[in-house]
Amino acid sequence: MTARAADRARYDRATAHLDAPVAIVDLDAFDANADDLVRRAGGKPVRVASKSVRCRTLLERVLARDGFAGLMSFTLAESLWLARSGFDDVLLAYPSADRAAFGELANDPKLAAAVTVMIDDPAQLKLIDDARDGGREVVRVCLELDTSLRMLGGRVRVGALRSPLRSPAQLADIARTVNRRPGFKVVGIMAYEGHIAGVGDSVAGRPFRSRAIRLMQATAKRELAERRAEVVRAVRAVVPDLEFVNGGGTGSVQHTAAEDAVTEIAAGSGLYVPRLFDNYTSFTGRPAALFAMPVVRRPGVGVVTVLGGGYPASGAPAPTASRCRTSRRVCADDPRKDPARSRRRCSGRPPTICSSATRCGSGTPRPVNCASGSTRCT
Repeated sequence: MTARAADRARYDRATAHLDAPVAIVDLDAFDANADDLVRRAGGKPVRVASKSVRCRTLLERVLARDGFAGLMSFTLAESLWLARSGFDDVLLAYPSADRAAFGELANDPKLAAAVTVMIDDPAQLKLIDDARDGGREVVRVCLELDTSLRMLGGRVRVGALRSPLRSPAQLADIARTVNRRPGFKVVGIMAYEGHIAGVGDSVAGRPFRSRAIRLMQATAKRELAERRAEVVRAVRAVVPDLEFVNGGGTGSVQHTAAEDAVTEIAAGSGLYVPRLFDNYTSFTGRPAALFAMPVVRRPGVGVVTVLGGGYPASGAPAPTASRCRTSRRVCADDPRKDPARSRRRCSGRPPTICSSATRCGSGTPRPVNCASGSTRCT
């Protein structure tokens, strides 16, 4: 019996008494993936992206392991909730306009000590000050660096549109702005290289595309490593006691960790290892987050209808985000139907429930509540 077949049998035994839909996490696989992240980080701590895990018990489990330190959160409200739940190092990954939450942050010493907010524009400092509601706590600030690769004089851009801060001078200037404003303290720099960490370089059946991605990523790694080092030097000249420089993502852990300027690595999806990471040459993990859906109809030979839409990934719709895989079939959204209102027709040998070993998408798993419509599975 193969390892995958053995896992499938184990999952079926563990969930046999449960009605679908069912979601499970294989803790052995989860822990093995955590060990692999630590190994690839090469001694630098891994900050866990909470939006890719979304389970407080699992966040506690992974942070109890050597090699992990701190969380990277999705919203300010979540950050405050995590801090109140006992997590004492929470980095908000995105700027926020949640004035009520900023008021809570500025009025609570425990929250202010635990949560670091993200900025990339001085106007965000004014928003925070206007929301203080009399609170006088010092707000910890992280500056975000644009990591995108720009070519042909800026006419070609590869990478997410995130921060407008790109050059060492821009980062140093906003650090000085923060320093001049009472009630704020710059403690870190974050740079997420999504075009490296979040893009697979071995796309099945697409050899020329895969080669182009590898060439792009090699160029991007060199450019970013040089520019990030210059940015860190410029900011440290303004903020000598800078606490951290965060970078990376699951798909680039070992490459980002090799940069001297980076002090910690961000990762989260690598604990679950969704389908996206089948397309990576830099590492191999074990699928750890799985779900099952009920089969409700057999409309034809070798075809079953599955009630539910599964766990599409976060981000823009894409084949790697909207497909799910089992040990016997691959299910893909029918473009004629709304995937948020779906049943699925799956070919293959129909099980009692549609596989405890289905895993989907990339990044954050998101359950979908489904009503009618169809999704074709081939």
